[in-house]
Amino acid sequence: MKHKQSNKQNQRIERISEKTLVIGTDIAKFTHVARAFNYRGIELGKRCIFKNDENGLLHLLNWSLSLMSEHGMTDVILGVEPTGHYWFPLFHFLKERGIEIVLVNPHHVKKTKELDDNSPTKNDTKDAKVIGKLVLEGRYTQPQLPDGVYADLRILMNQRERLMGDLNAVKGRVHNWLDRFFPEYGQVFKDWEGKASLVTLHHSP
Repeated sequence: MKHKQSNKQNQRIERISEKTLVIGTDIAKFTHVARAFNYRGIELGKRCIFKNDENGLLHLLNWSLSLMSEHGMTDVILGVEPTGHYWFPLFHFLKERGIEIVLVNPHHVKKTKELDDNSPTKNDTKDAKVIGKLVLEGRYTQPQLPDGVYADLRILMNQRERLMGDLNAVKGRVHNWLDRFFPEYGQVFKDWEGKASLVTLHHSP
């Protein structure tokens, strides 16, 4: 297993060449921070701060293309630490333009920060650099997000799971109330969710 993991990591490292622009991006709710590196880990240009909207994403794209042109690069790979759902717009924006986006493990980000400066403290600029470093080391995975109808199905399934969770929570509260204030209710109605029981509860709360 470890040998296979090592081979995969080596393949990811080999995927990055002198023609590859590596971008580490720290994701937040409204504003993201990106830093760019060459295959040796040398930072290129200034950091890019951009909003999580269309104009912001276009700013990131233009910044990336400008660095690629300036340094004679033909390829780009962008790494993010998946934070909730805030990275989804960036993922779809880049995917539509044929730009590869990869994910780094949040645990690896924290540990790497501790090794670099003995501090796991959150810092947007530092995090972007750490993420870029992890990509260079091949410590990333490809996101597996469904497209089209499969994406819709995942959303519906997630919504159903949330609704079922809410429903079960409400049922639990009703059970608790009946046990506390009407313990003999179960002797009259075997199933409090039955039609007769619900009518009784509705008219005699």
